[in-house]
Amino acid sequence: MKQKVPKPKLFACSQSLELAEKIAKAFGAELGKSKKNIFSDGEFQVSFEESIRGRRIFIIGSTFPSSDNLMEMLLMIDAAKRASARHITAVIPYFGWARQDRKDKPRVPIAAKMVANLLQAAGATRIITMDLHADQIQGFFEKPVDHLYASTIFLPSIKKLNLNNITIASPDMGGSKRAYAYSKFLESEVVICYKQRKKANVISHMELIGEVKGRNVIIVDDMVDTAGTLTKAADLMMEKGALSVRAICTHAVLSGEAYSRIENSKLKELIITDTIPLKKDISKIKVISCAPLFADVMHKVQSNQSISDQFLM
Repeated sequence: MKQKVPKPKLFACSQSLELAEKIAKAFGAELGKSKKNIFSDGEFQVSFEESIRGRRIFIIGSTFPSSDNLMEMLLMIDAAKRASARHITAVIPYFGWARQDRKDKPRVPIAAKMVANLLQAAGATRIITMDLHADQIQGFFEKPVDHLYASTIFLPSIKKLNLNNITIASPDMGGSKRAYAYSKFLESEVVICYKQRKKANVISHMELIGEVKGRNVIIVDDMVDTAGTLTKAADLMMEKGALSVRAICTHAVLSGEAYSRIENSKLKELIITDTIPLKKDISKIKVISCAPLFADVMHKVQSNQSISDQFLM
């Protein structure tokens, strides 16, 4: 007699509880019971408060700073392995440390590779993530990686804006591939910002490659951190005659003076996903949930179905 495969269980890391609850609702399941005990010195311990033996489990948690968030994911995976879970899928909507994907100067780490090694060593058997800072990070893993694209949810939203004369913009040379992919789908023109930095997060000079006069510009990027590049690009485009400038960024890191920069910039709107919880709400920021996308992919992973229909580009 064929043994019935038990239903999967979903668990949340504490930093992504709100998103995990949305994913669980879209998935059609309740979040599993887990606990995080914090000791007086800041060390913490996680535990599953129900049996997961022989189950496929999904552990949901973005690994944005502080490093405690990554550590919590690693401890959850290790606990699941030791509790005899059958498959352990780390659902990491925002894969932190991904900007350190290569040696850009001597004597520095490749943090993204190290994090991949840690996740696998802890016991993850599959990774589901979205809009990695560099596509090649998938190759850092020896386990399957389902790399989703936020374009699946952003492109329908762009179409609903009903804008004429759309131009897609990349805030830097590195994002040109993403910009061209959006422009191909929307049949629009592309412009690219060329910038020079004095040091990290400090732009010394920016120029625009392409024409924006009389155009409704949409800047696309994988993340927005200090918002320095984004707001400077928006202001420059408006000075060059753009009708409006909006931005679409998957991961809202939003550190430092990011919120005030966005509020005081010429950006009409910043559209983001909820991979990282917002620290505060401002009128210019619109959030589109990625929960239905992740829930759908998790269903297909559980039933061994193809997820290729989730890739619009």
